[in-house]
Amino acid sequence: MVTPFMGSAVNIALPTIAAEFALDAVSLSLVASSYLLATAIFLVPLGRCADIYGRKLVFTLGVVVFTASALLSALATSGLELILFRFLEGVGNAMIYGTGIAMITSVFPPEERGRALGINVTAVYVGLSIGPFLGGYLTGFLTWRSIFLTNIPLGIYIVYQIRRHLTKEWADARGERFDIVGSVFYSAMLLSVMYGFSHLPGIGGVAAIVAGVLLSVVFYAWETRTPDPILDIPLLASNRAFAFSNLAALINYGATFAVGFLLSLYLQVVRGLDPGTAGLVLITQPVIQALFAAPAGRLSDRVEPQYVASAGMALTAVGLALLTFLTPVTPIGYIVASLVLLGFGFALFSSPNTNAVMTSVDRSLYGVASGMLATMRTTGMMFSLGFVTVIFAVLIGTTQIRAEALAPFMMSLHVAFTVFTIFCTLGIFASLARGRVRG
Repeated sequence: MVTPFMGSAVNIALPTIAAEFALDAVSLSLVASSYLLATAIFLVPLGRCADIYGRKLVFTLGVVVFTASALLSALATSGLELILFRFLEGVGNAMIYGTGIAMITSVFPPEERGRALGINVTAVYVGLSIGPFLGGYLTGFLTWRSIFLTNIPLGIYIVYQIRRHLTKEWADARGERFDIVGSVFYSAMLLSVMYGFSHLPGIGGVAAIVAGVLLSVVFYAWETRTPDPILDIPLLASNRAFAFSNLAALINYGATFAVGFLLSLYLQVVRGLDPGTAGLVLITQPVIQALFAAPAGRLSDRVEPQYVASAGMALTAVGLALLTFLTPVTPIGYIVASLVLLGFGFALFSSPNTNAVMTSVDRSLYGVASGMLATMRTTGMMFSLGFVTVIFAVLIGTTQIRAEALAPFMMSLHVAFTVFTIFCTLGIFASLARGRVRG
């Protein structure tokens, strides 16, 4: 719950952060995307570490790193420092995300797994729900730095509870070697592609993407020859349910993550709402997600995840389509209704899709599978923000997002939501293509 709270709470504080550090539109997006970049880069390698050395150990270290970097972020004196500390925070988040779902899957049998994963997803959405609401008021009354400070006592409490209640360790791949070379190639590949995507349409962005593609070829060649790969590509490539479930996650998060970022700016800059009121509007989506995630997970224990998740993807596409019609005077009730539909669609998708991924692999691969799913989720988030960054760079430029930039900002909003709607519609077919995950 702590990590999603941080992400959604920081989103609502972005206009205030931009004003304090005089950040332009592109630099402001890096405050959010640096966190996601680090998470995506380290998820699979750290998930593999967890399989070999212990999931509880890596999870605990992740909480410590996340808590320490939150303190550093609260003490940041410049935009550059904040971006760097957010990157470190993303490393801690990768250690948490790459092991949490794997530990849950290790404990619960397949017939109860959807329910357990649904409860986990509910906790995530509770954090997302609290984020805009509490983050808005913390920013308004105590400055944005208090958002990071609230995570320190929570992190300490979590470590205490782990040491007190989790006595067992899970390391189903203990004794196998960790693929350091493959991890370096993997991280460099993702770093190049994501850096390049966030710097399009410049020549440097194109060059970085080309470098990332070349590195992916080298990574594939290495992983198919080393005896202990971090990613067993031939095995996973032949697993249809695993491959298409991860693709569906990539598409879903790629089409939806920037919604909170864009609407936070829209509500505060265009509509003139204060951070607290804007947070009350944005809380709608995660509240709906929290209410329906657990029932959707239980449903996927009885009905093939293929159908439940695809229905959720379709509802999400409809919700995104509604947001393409936003204007400077759109009724708040219309925005809330769109967020309700988005939240319901996302709840139907997330838990069943996670259930499908974890059910489709052997338990010795739980850490890697959890890390891969989280990588798809985080990569989707990164591409979502990266796409918005490109739109801002082309249509708004390096000026700050203020009332004077209303027209280009609204155009950016329409372009983003239109592309996201098309992307999510294509995701319906990817979700259906996964097939059955039960024999």
